[in-house]
Amino acid sequence: MPPIEVNPKFSANLSMMFQELPFLERFSAAAESGFKAVEFMFPYDYSIAELQRELVNNDLNLILFNMPAGDISAGERGIANNPDRQEEFRLDVYKAADYAKALNVPQINCLVGRKLIDVPEQLQFQCMIKNLRFAAEVFSKIGVRLEIEHLNSYDMPNFLLTTTKEVLDLINVVDHPNIYLQYDVYHAQRMEGELAGILRANLSRISHIQIADNPGRHQPGTGEINYRWLLNDFMAAGYDRYIGLEYVPTPDSAGSLGWVSEYGYSL
Repeated sequence: MPPIEVNPKFSANLSMMFQELPFLERFSAAAESGFKAVEFMFPYDYSIAELQRELVNNDLNLILFNMPAGDISAGERGIANNPDRQEEFRLDVYKAADYAKALNVPQINCLVGRKLIDVPEQLQFQCMIKNLRFAAEVFSKIGVRLEIEHLNSYDMPNFLLTTTKEVLDLINVVDHPNIYLQYDVYHAQRMEGELAGILRANLSRISHIQIADNPGRHQPGTGEINYRWLLNDFMAAGYDRYIGLEYVPTPDSAGSLGWVSEYGYSL
């Protein structure tokens, strides 16, 4: 097993963890569990002042959230590929930038969207490339990284990007220095495997890693992924940014954290 150089920096994903509590109460629950950082999917149902209060009162850093992603309740997962909604996308970029500046967030993830059945795929990609260049440039001016991730096609049918290669190919075409890969180990395991090799080969292009085991998307140690080995491996390779715990905790959030000390880590 590769030697541990430093303790990993873990971030609690408040959209997945502590769901037994109202959202704004999850910050204190995370802090009480020992977390120094949090992330979540979307901040926009809450005012900047509300989120600032919870972060300051609980001495937490917010390290990631997503851009607005369309009508989530209707099944949308991003609008970057929709030629009819480019103005909406740009407004969403500015909205996300306002939250990021006020909350000192270093990176924002953009869900690019599900395939549109009535728009040629080539036009969807042309639109997406243009939109991502715009977002990367706006975010670069405030010191915030733009991230893109792939989602597995079992949990999210018809999502445009389903593999690491597809994201990296898109990043190459966008060709902007401020666009990175957000690598979700759970999604990657479901679609492609080769976790350690892909992580090591692309570490310089990865801005954030999220973890959950498979099957079930629960905490490490509940499924087939050898996290005891994998976490040490990419840390030994030089990854020193946050690792987001984006899993469904079982039996509950506090009870799901035993693996941290079992693996020799601390929060």
